[in-house]
This record gives sequence, C-alpha cells and structure tokens, in this order.
Amino acid sequence: MRKLLAGLGVALFAGACAGGAVPGLMMAAPAETVTATSPGIVAAVADTRRPQADRDRDALRHPAEVMAFAGVQPGWRIADIGPGGGYYSRLFAVAVGDAGRVYAVDRPGTAERPRAMAAIAPTYSNITHLTAGYQGWSTGEPLDAVFVSQIYHDWFYPQLNLDVPALNRQIFDALKPGGVYVIIDHAAVAGHTINPDPQADIHRIDQAQIVREVTAAGFVLEAESQVLRNPADNREVRVFEGDIRGHTDQFALRFRKPAN
Repeated sequence: MRKLLAGLGVALFAGACAGGAVPGLMMAAPAETVTATSPGIVAAVADTRRPQADRDRDALRHPAEVMAFAGVQPGWRIADIGPGGGYYSRLFAVAVGDAGRVYAVDRPGTAERPRAMAAIAPTYSNITHLTAGYQGWSTGEPLDAVFVSQIYHDWFYPQLNLDVPALNRQIFDALKPGGVYVIIDHAAVAGHTINPDPQADIHRIDQAQIVREVTAAGFVLEAESQVLRNPADNREVRVFEGDIRGHTDQFALRFRKPAN
C-alpha cells in the first residue's frame, strides 16, 4: 500500500510538472469568473439609489458588461478617476460591497460650483471622495483596479496641467501586483493628434496611443471589449455633435500590472 501511494504521489507531481494542475498541491484553484450576472453586479445595476438619468443611459453604456470586463468583485478597492456625476462610482460601491471601497478621484470644486460627487459620496458609506486632482492623489492602501472612463484624452489639455506618463506610472504604483487598469474612451481614427485646445478638439483619442503610453508604464494589455463599439460612428466628428452624442464608437481596454 505504501508503494502504491508513493507511486500515485510521483504520478501526480509528474503530471503537474508536465503542464497539468493539481489544486492545493502545485497552485491555488482559479478564482470564480465574474460575469454580467454575478450577484454583486446585478445588485449594483438594480440599486434604487441610482438616479433615473443613470438608468436611462444603461442601454448605451452596458454597465453590467463593463463591470464584468473589469472583473469587479466584492471586497475590491477601486479608484474611479474622473467620476463626474458618479455613474460608475455608484455602481462600484454596490458591486464591491461593504468590505470594499471606492475612491472617487476628482478635481477640486468651489463653493459656487461644487463637484457632483460631493453630494453623492455621503450616500454610500464605502465611497471616499478625493479632491486633490487627477494626479498626486493617494488612497493609503493598494488598489485592485483603477478605472478611467471617457477622460483619458482630456489629460492632454494644458488646463489640467498633467504629466500623463508620470500619471500612468503613479497608477501602476497604486495597484497591487496583478491589479487592473481599465480605460474607456471615444475612438479616433488611427494616427489622430489631440488638439490642446479643448474647444477645438474633437475629444477622441487613437487607441494605439493609449496602448503605447500605458504599456510604457509597465502594464500588459490583457483584453479589449467590443461592447461599446459603434462602427457607424464617424470617428472624425466631435463627440458632442448632434445625434452622435452618447452614441460614439468607444473602446474598452484592460491592462494588468504583472504579478511579479
């Protein structure tokens, strides 16, 4: 019997070395796959605190699919850079649950023009509203994800005074090993150059530019989602023009910080 058990152990070990997986022996069992129907994501979309304006945008923004693409899970720490009216921050707050936390990384407001998140954050106990700006912020703990929706192209406008390569490196450092950096933006034609004047710019960016810049910071491009694509969009038109507003061709990219 001892010889039989020993032989079995050798066989298992050899199988693992040959490319097989022996959970608990050679590697941990894989984490549960996150989908658009995962309980936390379903609860986030159904959250009754979400304003009707957000719900009306769901058909175009596909929040369940986007959160699944990002891999959002209970207990995660997420930085939502440029939260605007809180569309994604609200969703993330429910999806990560009470054990998780959302950092809404915002620009400072004024008494006359307060940022929208100043009113939203107090209604969710796990949202922290950071108002030091898009660069130089600190969460005080490592993050599972950094999320940037439709504003990466804005970072090149002089009014924001951002060093984009340095900001991408800051995001890299803020993430845990294996953490994800998700970017959604309006697609421009290949080779497009951003106009530094936001009044003249079309508010789009060449996807290849983002890939070059983010991978230069140390990230690995892991996946691209097609859920926000619109092939009928004229990618040379300003995103605020007429019927195209809200219907632009958008790419969603998931980058990962190497685990080691």
